[in-house]
Amino acid sequence: MRLAFLGTPDFAARALQAVLEAGHEVAAVYSQPPAPRGRGQALRPSPVHAFAEEQGLSVRTPASLRDPAEVEAFRALGLDAAVVVAFGQILTREILEAPRLGCFNVHASLLPRWRGAAPIQRAIMAGDAVTGVQVMRMTEGLDEGPVLSTATVRIGPLDTAGSLHDRLAEAGARLLAETLEAIARGEAVETPQAEEGVTYAKKISAKAARLKWTRPAAEIDRKIRGLSPFPGAWFEAPTDKGPVRIKALLSRYEDGEGTPGEVLDDGLLIACGEGAVRLLKVQREGRGPQDADVFLRGFPLKPGQRLS
Repeated sequence: MRLAFLGTPDFAARALQAVLEAGHEVAAVYSQPPAPRGRGQALRPSPVHAFAEEQGLSVRTPASLRDPAEVEAFRALGLDAAVVVAFGQILTREILEAPRLGCFNVHASLLPRWRGAAPIQRAIMAGDAVTGVQVMRMTEGLDEGPVLSTATVRIGPLDTAGSLHDRLAEAGARLLAETLEAIARGEAVETPQAEEGVTYAKKISAKAARLKWTRPAAEIDRKIRGLSPFPGAWFEAPTDKGPVRIKALLSRYEDGEGTPGEVLDDGLLIACGEGAVRLLKVQREGRGPQDADVFLRGFPLKPGQRLS
């Protein structure tokens, strides 16, 4: 088929690769405009933008696809269909109806659970045992369209948003290639989403990433893993020069009792409002991620110390 691909992050780049490997013609790739990244804050293209240019594809980065000129340019592509994967813009009816067969989205949850911006993080934070990836037909409502295909993925006790993201990206790429083949043959079956069980995956704010040790350990463990590697759940540790911010990137729920925030042993077991969490990987402000034993050699936290 003749397609347009709309996407921005790494998750979408893997899907674009699958579309190309399946032999479809990609008439244009749309991505968010280059943004400041890295220490120097230089403007850099998104992962999809960079990958598309490597493949010799035409890349467009409009600030808004609501612009009438952009809508006409999209229509002029003469598309069979469009694939949308974490693009970052709400698409209007004019865009959705422009391709002959419509627009199709790869979404990283089992809809109608976790519609919205942060389904991977929210699934871990909620304690879901299973999630997945689905291909759906896009409608004007937020992630409300009928589902064409599904692949399920289990969430393990040490899964982070990063590790789950990678598995879902691979599953989504395979599923997309299979579904596009079914669409091309006219054999795809669309199933309306259930009206019950709707939840929304709100975007994660930096303020919400701060850890509160008074919460139950199971909840804190899920929050740490759900926000790793970005934005990273964080706390402050005392030093002679004042508190230092530390990100918790991997943890495990364990038994333990103490005052919330109290260090219980020499291996970063931290008391919570109920139970305790063992921090397995952390990142001190201005440093790279470290396993707990490596971190403690340069930043000792002794039993009895309190973390804010």
